[in-house]
Amino acid sequence: MKHIFSAAFCAVLASHVPAIQAQTTWKLATGYRAESFHTQNIMQFSRDVEQATAGKLVIQVHPNNTLAKLNEVSQAVQQGKAEAGETIMTSMVKEIPLAGADSIPFVVGSYSDAQRLWKLQRPGIEKHFAERGLKLLYAVPWPPQGLHSSKPIRGLADFRGTQMRTYNSTTLRIAEMLGAKPVDVAMVDVGKALSEGRMDNMITSALTGVENKVWGPIKYYYEINAWFPKNVVFVSNKAFEALKPDARSMVLKAAGNAELRGWEASQALATSATEELRANGVKIERIPQDLDLEIKRMGEKFSREWVRSVGNEANDIFVPYYLRP
Repeated sequence: MKHIFSAAFCAVLASHVPAIQAQTTWKLATGYRAESFHTQNIMQFSRDVEQATAGKLVIQVHPNNTLAKLNEVSQAVQQGKAEAGETIMTSMVKEIPLAGADSIPFVVGSYSDAQRLWKLQRPGIEKHFAERGLKLLYAVPWPPQGLHSSKPIRGLADFRGTQMRTYNSTTLRIAEMLGAKPVDVAMVDVGKALSEGRMDNMITSALTGVENKVWGPIKYYYEINAWFPKNVVFVSNKAFEALKPDARSMVLKAAGNAELRGWEASQALATSATEELRANGVKIERIPQDLDLEIKRMGEKFSREWVRSVGNEANDIFVPYYLRP
């Protein structure tokens, strides 16, 4: 009787081995905090995939640089240290110049503009990803970059002589074109720089303004929507192709839902952050029409220069973008 029970137990155990072996686990690396709305969206994507595949594909999310630093995520996936990853697209500019469309200022003015730009940009990004053994899943923008200022801005003359925070080549160039004095200030030092009077204005999102509690020194916020930087989520093509066709379809469906959900979350967050600035005494205003036109001319100049530097494939983005407003 004892032997019969043991044989039966072994048979049951053996019947479960294929199911255990059939489970696939992906490690997904991201440099952002677990609390970030991007990371929260990825976690929901992970849950959706696990549910859709009945647990056969599990995506383990590793946030906050724990598996790979933000600027090294794409290399980590290409090298097999992780199966999937998320990074800000502009971190890939040296490797994929086309990703730089995200950082060209004063071109997109709304979420609908940003979506249209992404539809034009996506085929080229997918092509470059594929050449590097990567499969693009989805992209989601951060809230748009606005203008924070300690004084009212009515025209270009109001920038001259002011101290403008800069943190990369684009913001440095903007400050110079506006006649402002560039001040290199890391985001963690923004509050201190404002309290010490070392900066008068900066271009960053309302969300960043809220996170740094800029009210007090900052009196005005202008919704200029300077640019919409996007985070991109991708997977090793080798890992993706190793899935069965139905599982691949489920991953892509979940990715599509994550993109839609992420864009909606970004827009909601932009609105709530702007309202929080207002609630803390910051005046929310639109820049005058004349200044808006000047800024748009600057955007056209930036985009022309970018197209010349990137080459013909950049025309596939901006020619149709400007032809259909």
